[in-house]
Amino acid sequence: AVCYTGDVADPNRGMYDLEYYLNFTRELKEQGIHVLAIKDMAGLLKPEAATMLVSAIRDEHPDLPIHVHTHDTAGTGVASMLACAKAGADAVDAAMDAMSGLTSQPSLGALVASTANSDLNTGMTLQEVSQVNEYWEECRGLYAPFESGQKSGSADVYIHEMPGGQYTNLLYQSSQLGLTGQWAHVKNAYAVANRLLGDIIKVTPSSKVAGDLAQFIVANNLTEQEVIDQAESLSFPKSVIEYF
Repeated sequence: AVCYTGDVADPNRGMYDLEYYLNFTRELKEQGIHVLAIKDMAGLLKPEAATMLVSAIRDEHPDLPIHVHTHDTAGTGVASMLACAKAGADAVDAAMDAMSGLTSQPSLGALVASTANSDLNTGMTLQEVSQVNEYWEECRGLYAPFESGQKSGSADVYIHEMPGGQYTNLLYQSSQLGLTGQWAHVKNAYAVANRLLGDIIKVTPSSKVAGDLAQFIVANNLTEQEVIDQAESLSFPKSVIEYF
């Protein structure tokens, strides 16, 4: 798998440009992969970037199956997965409507309906998806007391780049650490932590390092420059120390 971060459509984004991903794919191909998974763990793959990335890989590797995984944190997941499909992806991840959106995957029903009567027709009907979705609507109601409380999409994921699988966990952990009401500060600190760590690929276990450092920054009321200036004397979380 190639883990996606940054924005290949932004020429100012830094090292994670289109050539980075093409080189990574070439290396994987040399290792003998049979399928390429593009793991967009934070839902950062915008429609324009999706078109650029998948098209470039498809042009260079016409026979390599491409499978795209994403999260719908910002609410652009359906548009991005449609862009991937049109650009040549063979499979994209989605979730049943009742379980989709937010930090989950984009809606399967929306993708099925959007590709009907086109060359990308999935072979499923919206009626079939809706019948199965009724079951998951009932299930979700049973587990509602355990949900994170997240009410809507959050486009600021393009700023802090927090993985979807970490977002709700870190939200809960922050409240347990006494940071209730400071979630916005934690998200901002996550972006700071990412810069301090060197703009890393944030996926387990590196995402935990960024999350631990973000909470540490907020809990100690530190600025980015103060972390740098006081690095020798600060008692950083164990995960951060082990990372370095």
